[in-house]
Amino acid sequence: FSSRTLWRFGYSARLLKTNHFRTAASNTSFPAVWMLLAQYSGRIPGPFVVVRKNAFSTMPETVEDKANPELYSPHPGVRGMTLLNREAFKRTVVVPALKVKKEIVNSLLKSLKQSVLQRPGLKRVVEDPEDEDSRLVILDPHKIPGFSLGESEQQVLRELSVDPEVSRYNLELTYENFRSEEILRAVLPEGQEVTSGFSRVGHIAHLNLRDHQLPYRHLIGQVIIDKNPGITCAVNKTNIIDSTYRNFEMEVLAGEKNLVTKVKENNIVYELDFSKVYWNPRLSTEHGRIVELLKPGDVLFDVFAGIGPFAIPAAKKKCRVFANDLNPESYNWLLHNCRLNKVDTKVKAFNMDGREFLRGPVREELSKELPLMKEEQKNAFHIVMNLPALAVEFLDVFRHLLVGEPCSAAALPTVHCYGFSKHEDPAKDIQERAEASLGTSLDGRCSTYLVRNVAPNKEMLCISFQVPADVLYKRPCPDEAKPASKRLCTSQGFSEEKLLS
Repeated sequence: FSSRTLWRFGYSARLLKTNHFRTAASNTSFPAVWMLLAQYSGRIPGPFVVVRKNAFSTMPETVEDKANPELYSPHPGVRGMTLLNREAFKRTVVVPALKVKKEIVNSLLKSLKQSVLQRPGLKRVVEDPEDEDSRLVILDPHKIPGFSLGESEQQVLRELSVDPEVSRYNLELTYENFRSEEILRAVLPEGQEVTSGFSRVGHIAHLNLRDHQLPYRHLIGQVIIDKNPGITCAVNKTNIIDSTYRNFEMEVLAGEKNLVTKVKENNIVYELDFSKVYWNPRLSTEHGRIVELLKPGDVLFDVFAGIGPFAIPAAKKKCRVFANDLNPESYNWLLHNCRLNKVDTKVKAFNMDGREFLRGPVREELSKELPLMKEEQKNAFHIVMNLPALAVEFLDVFRHLLVGEPCSAAALPTVHCYGFSKHEDPAKDIQERAEASLGTSLDGRCSTYLVRNVAPNKEMLCISFQVPADVLYKRPCPDEAKPASKRLCTSQGFSEEKLLS
């Protein structure tokens, strides 16, 4: 196995915890999975997760129904539809049914629960148009092949004195009866992938459609809204994330055009304009992991704070928080969310470039606090740098950020820096890049954590380490005895060797 394979295998469970929604479909029909689940009833835990290449799904993998692959498919006339016409999905299928006296319907359902129709949204019991004292119990055609009852079913009917004759019932299926993946599989051209994943951000479904799906994008958006309660707007990302403000252009595919929404993460409510700020629901677990490391009284410097998913829960935990974001919209929503969560007096917010934030408020606070730290001091300083596309490049700011004698090793600030990697060994890659920015080795002094798989062969990681004292501190030059040219080292950070070379 390659090191990447071993890396991803070791963290696969963590990847499956990402907080998002995804629907999946293949070119095969869904109903046959009912037989598989019945066959292995009691041995398959539920719900269970199937991992497929480039997709995480909470739907079971489907297999083709050789007996009748079109039984629960929408009307074939919908193929190629680009504007949703719900009426066009109607079709009638013939299914087996039993005529049963209404007083024993419940007993029959319990005794034949593996054979009756289980499809969500469809009634298992309907009125008998010919006899008001009887009901028709709809059976699953995949469990009653050829409309013939097996010996076990016949035995149940004998015990309940039910006529074993199987009737043919015309079952009408409408748009409401089909799942989103069944609808999309019926609409898109045969042989094309119809997997459609989306992230839920409040009332917004955020899709990232592939090129072959774009002609159907408005239909796909409407189907997502129809099939997911609470979703009233569907948008599609139209370009890559801007590295400066971490937002991206998007197109509203269907539903209302209101992109101001409310989300809840780790029991904290945030409000935001999804079109103007960065928000990723897949990072919920990571936000919680970092906040869990903090203790009341700790100090958190959030260099790229966004709307506050690290800063606000840290303030709720009674930490002192300094939060910064360059995007004016993110800064304004950060202030709003601090007020919303009643931590505005505990969070000092800044609208600055990340480097200037580190060289200004962070350096000022560390210069003031670290000399006062004692060996037994329990409070700690944490610096979060969640800008994966660029954050590692900002680490050079820590070189000689402070002047003076180093504080105790225990008081050195801990950095949590995020980055992307396409390397065969992502952990090694991000460590080497961090070391290059810091100008020192981190061997034995850092840990790496796989946050999530962003794309094929692209990982998001977090590297955590205490800033080494020899990196963070610049010793003052013995001043008065040296010529003025050599005293420049104090103000500009040049070494004596460089000045003499």
